[in-house]
Amino acid sequence: MNSFLVVTSARNLVAADVDAAQNALVAHGYKGGAAQGLDDYAVQIPFASDRPEFAPANWLPESDLDLNITPARGREKRALVADMDSTIIGVECIDELADYAGVKAEVAEITERAMQGGLDFEGALIARVALLKDLPVSKLGQCYDERVRLNLGARRLVQTMVARGAYTALVSGGFTFFSSRVAAEAGFNEHRANVLERKGERLTGTVEMPILGRQAKLDALLEICAAQKIAPEETIALGDGANDLAMVKAAGLGVAYRAKPALAEQANAVLNHSDLRAVLALQGLVV
Repeated sequence: MNSFLVVTSARNLVAADVDAAQNALVAHGYKGGAAQGLDDYAVQIPFASDRPEFAPANWLPESDLDLNITPARGREKRALVADMDSTIIGVECIDELADYAGVKAEVAEITERAMQGGLDFEGALIARVALLKDLPVSKLGQCYDERVRLNLGARRLVQTMVARGAYTALVSGGFTFFSSRVAAEAGFNEHRANVLERKGERLTGTVEMPILGRQAKLDALLEICAAQKIAPEETIALGDGANDLAMVKAAGLGVAYRAKPALAEQANAVLNHSDLRAVLALQGLVV
């Protein structure tokens, strides 16, 4: 057996879920071994495959299960590089800031197009930040306190990997004001993001250059690999939008979490239903 079908959900699994996954394997020409429990929400089924990198996300399209394939070899990774907005946390911080500035509809529309891959990220960020000009700096703290929450499983994922010796980095196209706080709350080893410029107690509507975008996320992953003396194959990259595509494709395990099609179509694993604990299950970790 050289592969695992990993079955996860946002709820506890029952016997019928395991049977459905086993039947899906058989329907696609594979014979699975005995299911192995990883946690109440996750099981893995060993099987032999000559193409261990394919994604079976559409095998049970009407269910609330996520099915993913991982090779048995090298499953546990030594580094995690994660996006922040709509991945580790449940909101897009720039959209929430725009709400305080009274321009949320305009900013959210640009955000969505950029996340889908329809707009250049750097240009889209400059345009959105410009709409925040003169927003009081105090609104950033208010936004964090009122609207920013870790997604379910985020702290468990990060802290479990750190405890097992992995290096973890929050690499965001958002802003350091938020990434510094989210990184501390979740337990990341480091964070990288963009810097909002301010004059006195108000935002200037500009962001420091260079902008941390798609290429910078990939560069961060490669820099972390070099610093930690590991290969990209030993990393996980986790994200939800087109801006995460380069790092997700470069990582040994690229995970699309509640992701836009532009990313989900090219990731190794897709999580549409499960919480972030599932990233531990993909590594075969009993948590």
